[in-house]
Amino acid sequence: MTFQYLFISGGEIAFIIFIVLMIFGADKVPEIARGLGKGMRQLKDATNEIKTEITKSAKAQNLDVDIAKDVKKEINKVKDDIEEFGGSVKRQL
Repeated sequence: MTFQYLFISGGEIAFIIFIVLMIFGADKVPEIARGLGKGMRQLKDATNEIKTEITKSAKAQNLDVDIAKDVKKEINKVKDDIEEFGGSVKRQL
């Protein structure tokens, strides 16, 4: 089974884990992982807080907050068109 996360294969992940174990030792790895998890959680919470504040500010100023949804719809339409075109090209080859 291979893992494709940021174009890294399973073998490369195993090599990275091996290097981390060699550098930090097995007793420090859980502590490092815990710290990374906390940092990622704080980043996610801060991002959500910023989004909430921007939305509140936009609503207070009577701005359209649904414009992101409209843009996302258009992007998805273009993406579907590209995939449809790509599928027809593949079938012809």
